[in-house]
Amino acid sequence: MSLDGIFKAYDIRGIYPDEVDEALARRIGNSFAHFTGAQHLVVGHDMRASSEPLSAAFIEGATLAGADVTDVGLASTDLVYFASGKLDAPGAMLTASHNPAQYNGIKLCRAGAAPIGEQTGLQQIKEMVASGVTSRGEVAGKVERVDMLEAFGDHVRSFVDKSVLKPLTVVADTANGMGGLVVPRVFEGLPFSLTVLFGELDGSFPNHPADPIQAENLKDLQRAVLDLDADIGLAFDGDADRVFLVDDKGVPISGSTTTAIVAAGILDRHPGETVVYNLICSHAVPEIIREHGGIPVRARVGHSFIKQIMAETGAIFGGEHSAHYYFRDNWRADSGSIAALLVLEQLGRAGIPLSELRKPFERYVQSGEINSRVDDPKAVIEKVAAEFSGCSQDRLDGLTVECGDWWFNLRPSNTEPLLRLNLEAPDAASCEAHTGEVLAFVRAPEH
Repeated sequence: MSLDGIFKAYDIRGIYPDEVDEALARRIGNSFAHFTGAQHLVVGHDMRASSEPLSAAFIEGATLAGADVTDVGLASTDLVYFASGKLDAPGAMLTASHNPAQYNGIKLCRAGAAPIGEQTGLQQIKEMVASGVTSRGEVAGKVERVDMLEAFGDHVRSFVDKSVLKPLTVVADTANGMGGLVVPRVFEGLPFSLTVLFGELDGSFPNHPADPIQAENLKDLQRAVLDLDADIGLAFDGDADRVFLVDDKGVPISGSTTTAIVAAGILDRHPGETVVYNLICSHAVPEIIREHGGIPVRARVGHSFIKQIMAETGAIFGGEHSAHYYFRDNWRADSGSIAALLVLEQLGRAGIPLSELRKPFERYVQSGEINSRVDDPKAVIEKVAAEFSGCSQDRLDGLTVECGDWWFNLRPSNTEPLLRLNLEAPDAASCEAHTGEVLAFVRAPEH
């Protein structure tokens, strides 16, 4: 069993039981307890058939190392981050997020939901896992089962001013993932008419994959929004830490636009604050942050980078184009539920449909992320950089090129020989033309 294949940039993930099994989960739990040195850990798991046995094995390994464990049971990833922050304990979430049913994995964080990624501990944990399970003394840790769902719901609702919420019709597609448990509790006591699609917890994903970044997985939600004459559709991924929006006309909204809408609402109440956004977000995002009195800070793609810059700058909010939204008052962790309620608050304040509200936030046309398989990603990036040497460039994350009124970012995948292109231009025609131009260089035969 190769640890290299399953230890990713931000988490551990692989096929169960071929790549991730109970014996490995036990070793990871043990290593995690040793690595953090903590006397107390928080563990939660998603609804996949393999998650409960993997969670039990992880907990066994952790208690062997002498750590006490608060087992929060079935949970969304943002609920585990909440528990890690609230209880000031390192946390582990057994989930493969949006991956298909045969996958499983583990997301880890330090106390206070601080991220653990490749550069911030995952590599050391991997080395400890390779050396096997050890105890940390004579006494094994204790396990306590605690339900934190009600406390999590209270916490999420604390982010909005309930007095401005309007009686809107909301459809949430939870795709048989953890949103089916969490979303109804979050919406309790709020003036919304909530319809949940595919709310049954079922890790075989019988209706559609829990991966709302793929347009085909939004079709059921789009249809339901139109059928029910709803004001908004919310699409959650498998572990419910991300949310994608669909407006009242059934049209999806990008992560960039959602970032801008949420940032504007937060900054209107907290002017002068810093907001972090990743570098594949639309240029509209920093423009809107400035217009609402905020300070925009650009970051690399990935939660560990966003959270690190939020910690360094004291930023109140961070957003990614991939629909991860981070909040300072949520221990800088991301939460799909908080973002959803903040958009609903903005709708209440504006008193106009989401299809109207979104318009000022959508100023340019984006290509979406386009993947190209190449033999040598680094060489291709250098070739493209040379082709566009007349334009302004930076290397914060891959290659970003600014060519007057259009720009693009080309960055390598962490795990595969892929290059990811994101391009933005003033209108659809120029976006299409420039995308074709850049892809021609990316996909030209390599010599």
